[in-house]
Amino acid sequence: MDWQISEDTVPSAPVTEADARSMAGRPPASGAWQDGDPSGHRQFAWLGAFTTERGDTLPHMRLAYETWGELNADASNAVLVLHAFTGDSHVRGEAGPGHATAGWWEDIVGPGCPLDTNELFVVVPNMLGGCQGSTGPASIHPDGDHWASRFPYVTVRDQVDAQRLLADRLGVERWHAVIGGSMGGMHALEWAVTHPDRVARLGVIAAPPANSADQIAQNSTQLEAISIDPGFSGGDYYEAGSGEGPHRGLALARRMAMLNYRGIVELNKRFQRSWQSDVSPLGHGGRFAVESYLDFHGNKFTRRFDANSYIRLVEAMDSHDIGRDRGGIEDALLRVTARTLVVGIDTDRLFPLEGQRRIARGIPTTIHGDEPVIITSDFGHDGFLIETDVLGHHLRALLAE
Repeated sequence: MDWQISEDTVPSAPVTEADARSMAGRPPASGAWQDGDPSGHRQFAWLGAFTTERGDTLPHMRLAYETWGELNADASNAVLVLHAFTGDSHVRGEAGPGHATAGWWEDIVGPGCPLDTNELFVVVPNMLGGCQGSTGPASIHPDGDHWASRFPYVTVRDQVDAQRLLADRLGVERWHAVIGGSMGGMHALEWAVTHPDRVARLGVIAAPPANSADQIAQNSTQLEAISIDPGFSGGDYYEAGSGEGPHRGLALARRMAMLNYRGIVELNKRFQRSWQSDVSPLGHGGRFAVESYLDFHGNKFTRRFDANSYIRLVEAMDSHDIGRDRGGIEDALLRVTARTLVVGIDTDRLFPLEGQRRIARGIPTTIHGDEPVIITSDFGHDGFLIETDVLGHHLRALLAE
């Protein structure tokens, strides 16, 4: 669960008057990309009927994705990059029609970058259940209305199965590498356990082997914040006018989540006890700067995301347990045959280092032995989006022959 867009993956800063003006006007009922909107650099793969683990069927399933570089003759240079919870396929490129912001991993993917698109064919899909072009709650149901509350429960394994179908469509039998951070790291790990013969290299960044009780508990409060918003209407809100949808609940869920994305050190250094304005927050109606910061980013989020997708993707994260029905986590990790990089961040309070240590100990083919690479950062969980120099160094080592 991360910021996932370039202009948010920078050190935290107080909200300016210009920032506040940019949020003028009522937010839409949903910030989802919709058919008829500019497609930007998205490509679309219609992958037929899809049945979930639970047995629900999507009659027509689609994944939106973007690619960089060229696939070579034997399809041996393809790298799958998997985005985090609130991310999308736009890992690189300018903002413009169809893409409200620039790419979220510009320093990692591109010509001469650690994932060098002069040599590699990089594929980034928007996950099933998302809201940026792949089939999700905001998509159109066969009856002509939105899926909305009818969209089925999906798991991380369902999402990886959808990505497998995309790989088949692209003609990629074996990925040169599968790399993901946060929720994308869950997907990457699931790929290597479920399809070990299809993953040559694996990068698991700031992700756990299973969502813990603590993480599930924190997620549950965010889901409740959305569901109790009167504008949520049980998930059937797409015809609501601007300002009438579940934006308050979604913004609150985002604010709650952000407290786990950023590091304690960074927030305390950046904001201390500063005020947002000359009006005192000590009983005089003013606000602390950190309050305005959370409020601004919560409101901004409602303009690019969808409340139903938020719920379905949180549920998918809560489903994540690499050892489920596989004899436990350690037995599942032994299935991995890929050359593996495991990365954790020392200040990560969303997915602490304990999880990455367990993954590194359990996979027999890691490039650093029983310990993960630990990135030192003030930025907490979001360090994997910010500390790109050090992360890039380790990704180059993973990809080295």
